[in-house]
Amino acid sequence: MVFSQPSGRNKQSLFGTTDDRKKPIPTFRLQPKGPPPPPKMPTVDDLLDTAKVVALPMHIRFRGVKVREALVFQGPAGWGEFAPFVEYDDAEAKMWLAAGIEAAYLGAPDPTRDSVRVNATVPAVPADQVAALIGRYPGVDTVKVKVAEPGQSLEDDVERVAAARDLVETVRIDANGAWSVAQAIEAITAIGDVEYVEQPCRTAEELAEVRKAVSVPIAADESIRRSGDPLRVAQLDAADIAVLKVAPLGGMRALLNLAHKLPMDVVVSSALDTAIGIAAGVNAAAALPNLHRACGLGTGELFSRDVAPSFRIEGGVVKPRRVEPGIDLPLASAERTQWWHDRLRRCHAQLVRR
Repeated sequence: MVFSQPSGRNKQSLFGTTDDRKKPIPTFRLQPKGPPPPPKMPTVDDLLDTAKVVALPMHIRFRGVKVREALVFQGPAGWGEFAPFVEYDDAEAKMWLAAGIEAAYLGAPDPTRDSVRVNATVPAVPADQVAALIGRYPGVDTVKVKVAEPGQSLEDDVERVAAARDLVETVRIDANGAWSVAQAIEAITAIGDVEYVEQPCRTAEELAEVRKAVSVPIAADESIRRSGDPLRVAQLDAADIAVLKVAPLGGMRALLNLAHKLPMDVVVSSALDTAIGIAAGVNAAAALPNLHRACGLGTGELFSRDVAPSFRIEGGVVKPRRVEPGIDLPLASAERTQWWHDRLRRCHAQLVRR
């Protein structure tokens, strides 16, 4: 709080002397509350001192994996997660480490809401398995269905989406950039009405072409989080919705900053995170000033075991909470643990140099 300098002869008083009573009363102004200072970068040894590498079994194969590996570590503000997909190089993976360090050493930004609406997630399963999967998400009114799975047909996608549409009011689909422009237009036409199509093609330029050719809204995921210029999607008018994920973008505050710059609706989603990573996603979504759509933060339901109890979905929403890992964790093998430790060391070195 900063006070203006008082007027009048008596400069020792904020409000002047008796002789000055008819003069304007000095005012004060509130200084905007700035962000907290960034935490000091922890050393590799700081991170590895509490690190645990887990191997979490999943109910069903998702994104090509049946066991999800992650490295989690503790800091003064809580727990962080480092779990970039194994095919990502160190330059990309370092952002996931930055996000984990933020969560563990700085903590969550201030929330603007106390709950976040979430969608159910349906992997590329046969249509007759869709109902059982949606049943894991009590009260949701939105489902995201994976499409364009290698080895499957467009007919498989149509049937899977139709099965979800029979059960839930709003359906969105995600192709993970697998279609060409022509394939995307054909598939979107065949699948029919959906809330939006997420990443139908690989590049932002291709998204722009598809968007011009169809009436269904287009959402960008990889074209934002894996791009050197995440604003390029907006510059090309390539999408109606941005799907943002905390870990690939470098943290909760980085996500909020990008959301502020993008002139489109935002959905916060997970990157197949553990409960620790989901907590960061929920905290980021809870801090967004405007949030109009269900978020993809219910993917904990895909795990048979997690590092902590999954976020409980009640009435289609989850609430922010602090996550503490359990004692009896499904730890990775010694070989895989060393692989993750080595990866963390390399990514930490890149963060220190940047």
